[in-house]
Amino acid sequence: MFRELLNRMIDDRLEEQAADKAHLSVSVDELDSAIRNVAGQAKMAPKDLIAEAKRQGLTEQDYRDELRRQVLEGKLVQLRVRGRVKVSDEDGKVAYARWLRENGEQVQVDVRILAMRVSPTGSPEVAQAKRLLAEDIVKRARAGADFCKLVSDYSDDTQTVHTCGSRGLLPMSALVPEVQNAVRPLKEGETTDVISYNTNPTDPALLIVQLHTTPKVPTYLEVKDQMMDRAFGDAMERQRKTWLAELRHGVYVDVRL
Repeated sequence: MFRELLNRMIDDRLEEQAADKAHLSVSVDELDSAIRNVAGQAKMAPKDLIAEAKRQGLTEQDYRDELRRQVLEGKLVQLRVRGRVKVSDEDGKVAYARWLRENGEQVQVDVRILAMRVSPTGSPEVAQAKRLLAEDIVKRARAGADFCKLVSDYSDDTQTVHTCGSRGLLPMSALVPEVQNAVRPLKEGETTDVISYNTNPTDPALLIVQLHTTPKVPTYLEVKDQMMDRAFGDAMERQRKTWLAELRHGVYVDVRL
């Protein structure tokens, strides 16, 4: 923690020196404008923003000084770093792939679930018969049987029996992990193996799930502008770190603990 704080102080000082050499400064008008912008983003009045800063233990001058530092840093980055950044369509596609990994769980999907309850107090023979029936239903669904009819005939979920077992579009993360894992490799219209699922020890069930619609994932072209912005921001941050490392080159700090 101490070293991180020290590094931040060194970077701040180096940026101040670089700003002095470049004859950069932040005017009162620019600082007031920055405060209005921050307040607007927070949907607050500027005076309320200052009041909140005070509640966080900062004086108004402390807050203005920190904001001045951020504005000055932005000017330096534009002057010294912006020209180093070039992003290509390939960079955008890399950002898109990372975005998909980060947000895949929010992709919406429509699944049809046939739920068959298994009595926790029933005999092993009854439970086995139930599973054999479930496995036969899977075979029939995969052979082309009408899944809605199968749900109507066999599902114990009265809330979805009239909607083919569907609860409509849901985020993937809203599905229980067992169902998520089972439907991920499926194509539209395909059916899972029988899934054993316990909402609690007293309510075991067998689930048969059909992927009704392929999870909706926006194509790269649909979100290209956003992905290029992400790629640009990432490249700016990398170049900023490189620039700071260059400023630090030859700087020795004696740390005595």
